[in-house]
Amino acid sequence: MDAIRQFMNQAAARPQWCALLLGLISAAGFQPLGAWPLALLGVAGLIELIARAATGRQAALIGWLFGLGHFAVGNNWIATAFTYQAQMPAWLGWIAVLAIACFLAIYPALAAWGAWMIGHTRPGALVFGFAACWIVTEWLRSWVFSGFAWNPLGVVALGGFSRPGLAALAPWLGTYALSGLVALLAGSWWLAAKQECGWRGAALAFGPVLLLLVPTSGNGAEGKLAYTLIQPDVRQDDLNNAALFEAQFAHAAQLSLPRQADASGPVDKRIVLWPESGLPDYLREGYPDGFYQDSTYAADPRLARLRLGRIAGRGGLLLTGAVDLEFRSGTAVGARNAVTVVDEAGTIRASYAKAHLVPGGEYLPLRPLLEPLGASRLVAGSIDFWPGPGPRTLELGAWGRAGVQICYEIIFSGQVVDRANRPDYIFNPSNDGWFGSWGPPQHLAQARLRAIEEGLPVLRSTTTGISAVIDADGIVRQHLPRLTAGRLDGLIPPAHRPTLFAQLGNLLPLGWALVLLVLSMVATRARRS
Repeated sequence: MDAIRQFMNQAAARPQWCALLLGLISAAGFQPLGAWPLALLGVAGLIELIARAATGRQAALIGWLFGLGHFAVGNNWIATAFTYQAQMPAWLGWIAVLAIACFLAIYPALAAWGAWMIGHTRPGALVFGFAACWIVTEWLRSWVFSGFAWNPLGVVALGGFSRPGLAALAPWLGTYALSGLVALLAGSWWLAAKQECGWRGAALAFGPVLLLLVPTSGNGAEGKLAYTLIQPDVRQDDLNNAALFEAQFAHAAQLSLPRQADASGPVDKRIVLWPESGLPDYLREGYPDGFYQDSTYAADPRLARLRLGRIAGRGGLLLTGAVDLEFRSGTAVGARNAVTVVDEAGTIRASYAKAHLVPGGEYLPLRPLLEPLGASRLVAGSIDFWPGPGPRTLELGAWGRAGVQICYEIIFSGQVVDRANRPDYIFNPSNDGWFGSWGPPQHLAQARLRAIEEGLPVLRSTTTGISAVIDADGIVRQHLPRLTAGRLDGLIPPAHRPTLFAQLGNLLPLGWALVLLVLSMVATRARRS
């Protein structure tokens, strides 16, 4: 509390610089640092600056500067992606990080402005109003201009791999309301530092964060379907090198082959999970011959599928990331980032096409304007990827109902499950080799939030890590660290009954935002009376 009080005394002289610094500090709450007390301190300091702002416009500027620091640090991994392609210089990656941060900072600016308008003269009303506005603006960030929901504030509420921490409340809140709870806790710290609440208020402010420290082991329940999940450790520099395709395939196949029955008895059914970018072959027939020439297996998609079927083995299905092409008059005009399901006979049983594509990564927005300026997308190739229809459940018979979310699709709270046909588990293949050391642990943390709020296990297979099996409580049952080749075997953890969030989606956090707005009005009236 002394640190907060000292900051309060210094903030009035240089509020803009303080806001930028607080944003930088708050981002330390995200992985890989995971310093959640700094995130709470940063947000508490932001609330102090909003309270001191003379006008709503000044509060918005303070919120924007906070967001600039917050997102520049949290999303610094984006710069690494530019080092793996030759079309644009690597230094442009840092410009991209700052440009994205400048845009995303609009959302904290709106939250700060809204909070100031609601209750800048009433500390309690300000805290409730800020938490409500943060929920709404974070929800807006998830879909406006296709959305970029990376690193919601609520992710700092996660505990270590063996404990969900405060995120255990996500089934009743949703991720964006969990972010509101983090903002509320930060506001409670601020009120305690201002001595606006007694010992009961201080206990309320500090008590819940102890849940971050309490270890849990989950119920340890196992399902009935066996999995083999591989992490081939194919580095991004080598991923598109055709000379290495066969060796990469052989290595992935060796990791995936069936093993002898273990002590639990023979395995009748098994799914084999390969990552995004797991296969360079085109698996569908009917393309012009020239498109198969760089394939791993002799320009024959049927033989490529048979090889996968042999790897799956008797009673097995293999799910792999692949690319499907779209043709018009014999010319490839688009591509689909897909997951293809192949059975032991080499037959395609089902497929899923990624719906939430990465702007600038899988397609180039405003291509007629940007391409002449030298811009290109980061994923190799000259044609844009096309989006799929959205969340869907693959009916795999004896292998259960599989939900699929490719790569960063998993970060979009409320957009990962077909609610009309709830899956038994979510498969999240990814290529995190683009994103250095900061991106993969952040990605894993957000996948854990999806598991908790949906009450579904999530299985992540990535090219270079971090691959993991996450149960429906958000506990990481197994994982493979970055830059390590290996496999994970076991039985898929069971799903929970549909959670409140699974039934209501993002109506739930928006409802909590409304509750907080009502509380802010009550706090205003109570203070006046």
